[in-house]
Amino acid sequence: MMTEHSHGPGILDELTPIARDLRQQIPDVMKAFAGLHSAAMVDGALDAKTKELIALAIAISERCDGCIASHTRGAARRGATEAEVAETIGVAVMMGGGPATVYGPRAFAAFREFVAVVAAAPSTPSTPSTTPG
Repeated sequence: MMTEHSHGPGILDELTPIARDLRQQIPDVMKAFAGLHSAAMVDGALDAKTKELIALAIAISERCDGCIASHTRGAARRGATEAEVAETIGVAVMMGGGPATVYGPRAFAAFREFVAVVAAAPSTPSTPSTTPG
């Protein structure tokens, strides 16, 4: 019998304490990454939602569960629709082939998990994550 596995919040819950420990060991590197993340995700010619979807496609292609979780959360927080995420996954499959057909459904499940979390949370401004990904 299979057990239920989270592809979204559960992955981030698993990574957060480990990332925190690593950040204590290499604070300058992690601070620099967080700054790069913040600078790259700011609205510009592309809005932050579009950038999250691009990052999600890359995360699927790179087969990074933590990145998938981080960027599906970001997409959900920025109001991406299920259809937008599905089409993003379609582009990732086109570019990533067979492995993307495994990680794409994981991303779709993670997005659905985060949509439920976002819907249940009181409305607050979103803040960028410093979780790797």
